[in-house]
Amino acid sequence: MFGVKLVTAAAAAVLVMACAGPMPALADTIEAALVRAYQNNPQLNAQRALVRSTDEGVPQALSGYRPKVNLTATAGYQYQDAQAAPATPGAHGVQRPRSVGLNVTQTLYNGQQTANGVRKAEAQVSGQREALRVLEQTVLFQAAQIYMDYLRDSAIVEVQRSNTRVLEQTLKQTRDRFNVGEVTRTDVAQSEAQLAAGRTQQLTAESNLTTTRSNFRRIIGNDPENLAPGAPVDRFLPSTLQQAISTALTENPNVTSAMYGIDVQHLQVKIQEGALLPTVTVQASAQQSYEQSLTAYRSFGASAVAQLTVPIYQGGAEYALIRASKESLAQQRLNLETTRDQARSDLVSAWGNLLAGKAQVASAQAQVSASEIALNGVREEAKAGQRTTLDVLNAQQALVNARVSLVTAQHDRVVASYNVLQRVGRLSPQVLNLSTTTYDPTVHYQQVRDSWVGVRTPDGR
Repeated sequence: MFGVKLVTAAAAAVLVMACAGPMPALADTIEAALVRAYQNNPQLNAQRALVRSTDEGVPQALSGYRPKVNLTATAGYQYQDAQAAPATPGAHGVQRPRSVGLNVTQTLYNGQQTANGVRKAEAQVSGQREALRVLEQTVLFQAAQIYMDYLRDSAIVEVQRSNTRVLEQTLKQTRDRFNVGEVTRTDVAQSEAQLAAGRTQQLTAESNLTTTRSNFRRIIGNDPENLAPGAPVDRFLPSTLQQAISTALTENPNVTSAMYGIDVQHLQVKIQEGALLPTVTVQASAQQSYEQSLTAYRSFGASAVAQLTVPIYQGGAEYALIRASKESLAQQRLNLETTRDQARSDLVSAWGNLLAGKAQVASAQAQVSASEIALNGVREEAKAGQRTTLDVLNAQQALVNARVSLVTAQHDRVVASYNVLQRVGRLSPQVLNLSTTTYDPTVHYQQVRDSWVGVRTPDGR
C-alpha cells in the first residue's frame, strides 16, 4: 500500500500548487487578464462607441443657439410675349433669368427650449457614461470569475486524475491479494466499480475544463496558460456592511445612471412646456437677380425682419406631451427607488456570500486534513484485517470530495470578494491599480462639443 500513499501525496501537492502556491515564472496573473478584458472585450468597446455617439447629442442641441444660413441659386430659360393694351406696342423676347440669394435666420428666444435641450443632452451623456461603468464592472467581474473558474476546474482535473491513478493501483493490489487468497472476488469488483466511477468523474472534470477554456478565450481574449493563483480583493472593500451599503447607494453606477435619468425626464418636461411660450427670430436676406423681366436686366434686394410667434392653440397636442413627460418623470423617480432597493439587496447578498466563503475555506481545509488522517488510518486498519477494501475506497472518495470542496471554496472566496466590490460600485481599473491606460470618455466629449462643422470623427474616420 506504500505506493498508494505516494500518489495521494503527489495529488495533494498538485492541488496546493494550483490554488495557493508560489507564483511560477512568467505566469499569467489575474490582474493581467483583467487588463486584457478591459482593453479588448468587444462588448465593452461597442459600449464606448455608443457613449461617443451620445456625445454628439450635445453639439446637436447647441446648434439651436447658432444661425441657420442658406444659399440659393436659380437659372433658367424664359420666353415672354406681352401687350398692355391694343394701342400699345407689345413686348416680347427670350430671357435667361438667374439669381443668387443668401438667407440667415437666428433664433433669439424660444421659451428656453434650446438651453434645456443642451442640459438634457449633457445629462444623457452622463447617463451613458454610467451605463459604460456598469458594463466595465460587469466585464471585469466576468474576467475575474472565469479566471478563477479555470483555476478551479484545472485543479479539480488534477485531483480526479490523481484519484484515478490511486484507484488503478488499488485495483492492481487488490487483484494481487485476490490471487493469493487474502480478499474475495467481491473486493475486486468493488475496486473495479470505484475505478470506473473515478474515470467518469475525471472525464466530466475534463469536459468542464474544456468549456471553461472556451469561455476564458471569449471573455479575456486568449487561451489560458500557466495561470498564477488569484487573490481576494478585500483590501479595497469597506470595513463594515453598513459602510458598504452607504457607498453602494451613492457610487453604484446603476443608481447614478437612474439619477441622471431623472434629470433627463425633468428637462424633457421643461422643453415641452417651452413650446407654449413665444418664439422670437430674426431673418436677414439678400438676393441678386438678372433678367427677371423684359424691362429690368438686373436687380438687388436685401431685408432684415424680426418675427414674434405666440402659440395660442395647436389642437391640444402640446398639452398632452407635457402631461406624458410628467408621468415619465414620475416613473423614472420610482425606477430610482427600485434600483436602490436592488443595489442594496444585491450587496447584502454578496456580502453574505463573502462571509460564508471565508468560513467555507477554513471548514474545507479542516475537512481535507481530517480526511487524510482518516484515509491513512483506514489503510492501516485494512492491513490488520479490521477494515474492508470498500472502507478504503470510501475513505479515498471522501478525501477526493474534500479536496474538490476546498478548491471550490477557495474559488468562491475570491469571486465573492470581486462580487462585493462590483456591487459597491468600485470594481474599476483605478481602484484595482491595473497597469493599463484608463478609457476617459471626457476626451472625445471635449473634442466634439464645440464643433461647428466637419464630418470626420476625432480618430479620422
